[in-house]
Amino acid sequence: MTTVQSLADLEKIRAQALYRRQQENESGRIQITVGKCTPSLATGGNATLKTILDFIAAHNLENITVNQTGWMGMDSFEPIIKVEIAGQPIVIYGNVNATAARRIMEEHVLGGKIVPDYHIEFA
Repeated sequence: MTTVQSLADLEKIRAQALYRRQQENESGRIQITVGKCTPSLATGGNATLKTILDFIAAHNLENITVNQTGWMGMDSFEPIIKVEIAGQPIVIYGNVNATAARRIMEEHVLGGKIVPDYHIEFA
């Protein structure tokens, strides 16, 4: 564990973290975050997560990281997933059941096209 004893130490840690993040982005990594709050669980969030993980395994995809998080602030859209593909805008999808998750994985993650039926746009 790194001990921070000065502002210079903190700046060094920050620079290292930014460098690692940049390397991940440049390597084409994909990050998918699945909301796992109570409303998500009540509306099928576990099936959504399982579908995503099964899809990744079935297609032997190695450049995808799947994370779980708590409440994402939009109960009426649960289950929610966030798709981050290096070099592209972050996309939030709502009401993602197992069928929608499979479609998002096929069309957006593999195909590069946002799935408008589930896309949540912010003004």
